[in-house]
Amino acid sequence: MKKNLLQPEYLFEISWEICNKVGGIYTVVSTKAETLASIDGLNAIYLGPDLWKDKKNPLFSEDKRLWKEWRNSISNEKYTVRCGYWEIPGRPKVMLVDYTGCFDEKQELYTSLWNDYQVDSLHAYGDYDDSVMFGHVVGRVIESFHRFYLKKETKVVVQAHEWQSGSAALYLKKNLPEVGTIFTTHATSIGRSICSNGKPLYDYFEGYNGDQMAAELNVHSKHSIEKQSALNVDCFTTVSELTARECKQLIERDIDVILENGFEKDFVPSTKEYNKRRKEARNARLRVARALTGDNISDDALIIGIGGRMEMRNKGIDLFLETMARLNACNELERDVIAFIDVPAWSGSAREELCERLASDATSWETPLNDAYLTHNLYNYNEDVIACAIRNMGLANNDGKNRVKVIYVPCYLKGSDGIFNKDYYDVLIGNDLSIYPSYYEPWGYTPLESAAFHIPTITTNLTGFGLWVNSVLGRRGEIIDGVEVIERNDSNYFAVADVITKIICTFAKLSEKEVAERRKKALKLADKALWKHFIKKYFSAYDFALCEAQKRTQNL
Repeated sequence: MKKNLLQPEYLFEISWEICNKVGGIYTVVSTKAETLASIDGLNAIYLGPDLWKDKKNPLFSEDKRLWKEWRNSISNEKYTVRCGYWEIPGRPKVMLVDYTGCFDEKQELYTSLWNDYQVDSLHAYGDYDDSVMFGHVVGRVIESFHRFYLKKETKVVVQAHEWQSGSAALYLKKNLPEVGTIFTTHATSIGRSICSNGKPLYDYFEGYNGDQMAAELNVHSKHSIEKQSALNVDCFTTVSELTARECKQLIERDIDVILENGFEKDFVPSTKEYNKRRKEARNARLRVARALTGDNISDDALIIGIGGRMEMRNKGIDLFLETMARLNACNELERDVIAFIDVPAWSGSAREELCERLASDATSWETPLNDAYLTHNLYNYNEDVIACAIRNMGLANNDGKNRVKVIYVPCYLKGSDGIFNKDYYDVLIGNDLSIYPSYYEPWGYTPLESAAFHIPTITTNLTGFGLWVNSVLGRRGEIIDGVEVIERNDSNYFAVADVITKIICTFAKLSEKEVAERRKKALKLADKALWKHFIKKYFSAYDFALCEAQKRTQNL
């Protein structure tokens, strides 16, 4: 690594998920913020969409004194900017941008993007208009702030996350060339689409053309702005070697720096508090399972979990259920198993009859509830892919003789779900084993978070995290290491289900001491993914972008 890296004095970080907790990018940016705040001489400012407007956003505290003079200077603009603090560790400064007043400029913007960068917005639909307008207006906001407060020679880096903010990087390249730009793709739009549409990504990987597939799968406009953002910024980054290969093939630009996703330990409780929360979570998991199924499930039941976004194939939820079906028929299984699927879906309120049972003083029930696998009402009960698969595979807990109970929790766990009334991490902590057999997972926060909570974890070599584990160990990770990395490809779906089934059966027989050893190993691996280790790569990216910006401005 270069010894004397150029460090930005100002860093503007842009994402649709700033103060908007919807996915993994929120976790990336929010957990990294405190580490960046500790860097001397670095002023980090985060920009996101003002989606809450007049409503109270629990993640944002407005401060009308912040940059008041500049805000007064832009009072006649069509957009508005609210400034304040992001309510996360470190409380970084944030700007929330309301871009909706600029929609009458949309056609002019799309014409400009085509003329300047050949971004094709002709086939746009869905969230494209909002995302591209958001990015464009954020670019204008940064330009205005820069001209008001900063000098041309001030070292400034702008990092735009995902295609939703790519238009900001493109705007700034044209209008503020002295700024170094970074574009980070966490997953390519076309790679995700190929997988989501059931096509084999890996067996035919070298034969795929990104532009052709984008047109075929109707994601042409998203792919176009993603590709042109990648081709035109100073520094193009992604989160793993896995996605770097994907970018080279489908976007046709090599990655400049790989920025692995880290985490901070502040959300993992200390030993005494950890043991308390784990006991509470296990008891809550067991009680919900007993109330739903009416079965007298053993206290020492093995609690298994999967969580994340509703992507049946990409996240390996289909394979998880296939494994549970095989496990249910496995003669080697000697313990009860409760398998929880914590995946938000189109759900309504908590089921009334389940709430009644949980609110009672009873500790056991003689009969199962209808749909004894489901904690919340589903608006699309007959179409929900997870619920349909559970029923079709005979995992609906109708047979009291089954040792494996599958419980589907189709809601966000934010402390007010009506069943657990706990945050996700305070439920996750109750798992004995976590399984994330992903088919498409550029990084994989869910297995990393599981390991950080001392939970032995199974993932695959088709995740960035899994490949990182292998690189740290210098070999394929096994459950004795705390994280097992299963070899998965386009052709071995059922073989992987068999392998995971055997791992679970073996794990269920381990002694308390053996399980404790694996829990310690999981935490030890996760500790190597702290931001204090990964942040160095970010400063390499900042240096790369600043060097490119300096070359450009010297030629102006």
